[in-house]
Amino acid sequence: MTVNFDRCASSGTCVQLVPDVFEIRDDGYLYLLSEEPDDTRWDDLQEAADACPTEAISISDG
Repeated sequence: MTVNFDRCASSGTCVQLVPDVFEIRDDGYLYLLSEEPDDTRWDDLQEAADACPTEAISISDG
């Protein structure tokens, strides 16, 4: 999984869907809480990537 932080608008969609992986802090920027989430989170991460309004999240399966 990668996040293009330059493209990210910090809309919070990913945070709502996968709060144990994504976080928007008081500075208004997105942070990854886990850069290598467990494989069991694949569907949740894909949903977050699909829902990202700026397409800043990329998921690869391997």
